[in-house]
Amino acid sequence: MTDIFNYSRRSTHEVNVGVTPMGGDNPIRIQSMTNTVTRDTDACVEQSKRIIAAGGEYVRLTTQGTAEAENLQNINAALRAQGINTPLVADVHFNPKVADVAAHYAEKVRINPGNYVDAARTFKHLEYTDEEYAQELQKIADRFIPFLNICKENHTAIRIGVNHGSLSDRIMSRYGDTPEGMVESCMEFLRICVKENFKDVVISIKASNTVVMVRTVRLLAQVMEQEGMDFPLHLGVTEAGDGEDGRIKSAVGIGALLADGLGDTIRVSLSEAPEAEIPVARALRDYILQRQGHPWIPAAEADNFDFVHPTRRETVAVANIGGDQVPVVISSQMGSEHELNEQFRPDYLYCGSELPEKRIPGMKYIVDVSAWKGEADTYPAFSSYTENSMLHMMHFCPSPVKFLFATYITLNDEVLACLKYHPEIVVIGQSNHPNRTGEFRAMIHEMTRAGLKNPVVIFQHYAESEKDELQLKAAADMGALMMDGLVDGIYLHNQNSAIASDVIDATAFGILQAARLRTSKTEYISCPGCGRTLYDLEDTIKRIKAATSHLKGLKIGIMGCIVNGPGEMADADYGYVGAARGKVSLYKKKVCIEKNIPSEEAVERLIDFINKDLQS
Repeated sequence: MTDIFNYSRRSTHEVNVGVTPMGGDNPIRIQSMTNTVTRDTDACVEQSKRIIAAGGEYVRLTTQGTAEAENLQNINAALRAQGINTPLVADVHFNPKVADVAAHYAEKVRINPGNYVDAARTFKHLEYTDEEYAQELQKIADRFIPFLNICKENHTAIRIGVNHGSLSDRIMSRYGDTPEGMVESCMEFLRICVKENFKDVVISIKASNTVVMVRTVRLLAQVMEQEGMDFPLHLGVTEAGDGEDGRIKSAVGIGALLADGLGDTIRVSLSEAPEAEIPVARALRDYILQRQGHPWIPAAEADNFDFVHPTRRETVAVANIGGDQVPVVISSQMGSEHELNEQFRPDYLYCGSELPEKRIPGMKYIVDVSAWKGEADTYPAFSSYTENSMLHMMHFCPSPVKFLFATYITLNDEVLACLKYHPEIVVIGQSNHPNRTGEFRAMIHEMTRAGLKNPVVIFQHYAESEKDELQLKAAADMGALMMDGLVDGIYLHNQNSAIASDVIDATAFGILQAARLRTSKTEYISCPGCGRTLYDLEDTIKRIKAATSHLKGLKIGIMGCIVNGPGEMADADYGYVGAARGKVSLYKKKVCIEKNIPSEEAVERLIDFINKDLQS
């Protein structure tokens, strides 16, 4: 059972993957996937070497046919001839015969339960009696067991890789589009592995929606524990996108799970060169692992908290904070003018001990109570770790909204009583603990156990000089808290002036959007590309972004092929999917609106369709 307050890695058994085992006491492994054509030996070898040089410990290659699977032998041999023993992983969809071949030449083979035996997803509802459903499961076993025997003979590991975007119609019809359906899709195969005493298995359950991904992996870990299984986990947010959005989204989802000790290997899926994924994954892993051996956090869960099926903590609405409202963003303006980007305009500015001489029209300000004089759109901030007279002042302060800086340690009986008496107080939670996620959880659970419904804004402080580092750490620190439903606002503060305030504001909004809590810009669901990709993915993404980035709240899917295409874009408004060499199909929701458009025309056709559709 997960201790949500104190970090420790989930216990798993070791899985043999060539010379680089995972799980057990092994490090959390880092991996990526080539986007070269797997029949091109030289291109695959050179790109694999770049991934490995960057720190990749496994290299995955797409094997859409037997020709690609057979060529793994040449790729593997070429790398070994150069003294490189990094394990290769074959990625198989739709054709179990390809998996049989790949198992002879790769150290690990990934299969997708959604299309291994079941037909490709068509979004049709199918009716099964229990007997008919059992017959379908027997079909899986009849086809899967011979593959396991090949893997046993060749000492080949497997990954059972469930993708939200490619669940079978059979699973969807019985379980719906739910975490329970995704987990059952995996467990059907895992139970066969257990029955056949095949232990070299790794599991992944991925989605482009971080909320779905985190909740499903949490549920999978719980179900495996209930059934006595301890298989290692592969973590990733699929179709995360590119640039800072892809990094933030990946850090929110993967970081949330790593923070709870889940995960034995990770892949950050960016729509960029594969080797660019490795430093991001390594930085994320290393940052979370700094929590190992931290001082113990004594805490207890609130009675109504469900780690696997969390709901938003019930709070009272204080002005625009808490209740059913989207989380707010607080930013700093202490001693300097705030650079403001209207697209990412914070809800409040905290300015410390004095208001700025020049205030931003319409902006709400938070100022220390010692300097608060009741001006319009200004609110006092108190501190729970100063003298008790500070709390006494709250009782007589006429402001309809008050803020209280507090930590878990300062949350004593007097502070709890004050909060209960004053529901108009918004708590700004602070932590200097090495496991700040655990301490923030402890604080909010303690408030909930005391019957308090005051909103809580999470204050995260850093001293980073590089934007990428700030974004990655802040997203990872916020991930689990947002997934738990504990966040009514976010306040990011960076002590290093090398990062401009508007960048910090944009990061806060980006983190909230990555967790599906607040929308401030267009969202792009784009795959990282692989040997199946049938057009210039990176250039296409840039062109679509340039034409649509102003469409706040719109979700656009940009997918290299049909493996996850229509499925992973199920909640996207529009989609762009590779259909064949040089051909693209366009979607509105799940419906294909134009098929097999020449790729050189497809971006303009998509943009024209979106513009016309929005005008109608």
